[in-house]
Amino acid sequence: MKELDDKDRNILSILSRDAKIPLKTLAGKIGLSRSATSERILFLEKSGVIRGYRADIGQLNEGVISAYLLISLVRTPALGVLDQLAAYPEVRRVSSVSGQLDLIVEVEVSSMNQLNTIRNKVALLDEVDDVTTSIILRRDIDRLGGETGL
Repeated sequence: MKELDDKDRNILSILSRDAKIPLKTLAGKIGLSRSATSERILFLEKSGVIRGYRADIGQLNEGVISAYLLISLVRTPALGVLDQLAAYPEVRRVSSVSGQLDLIVEVEVSSMNQLNTIRNKVALLDEVDDVTTSIILRRDIDRLGGETGL
């Protein structure tokens, strides 16, 4: 893959803020012709730098509570824990991280009682040493968008 230059990085910066920007406007902002801008975008898409375009959708359902379960494991790797977490429909995303924590698990539930239930289930897993729960109050920036890859 070729090295990204300043024009490529500028395209990525602009598209990350406004994926629906008209090609003509984008080309004008970066100082290239529409065809040159289009070729660069096509290359960025084909090379996997641009993996998709998403709608940044706010919370649609007021009855949804999102939280992070910050997990320390007894030892790593603990692949069985990932299988067990995947079985819970409330689990939306699991990330392995470095540092004091081992996993960050994002969950979505409809009530505080349900959050407490899933948190307790996770805490009782054999390989889990400790769980800290952080409720998401709001998403100020969310460039990941939905999981549909729109």
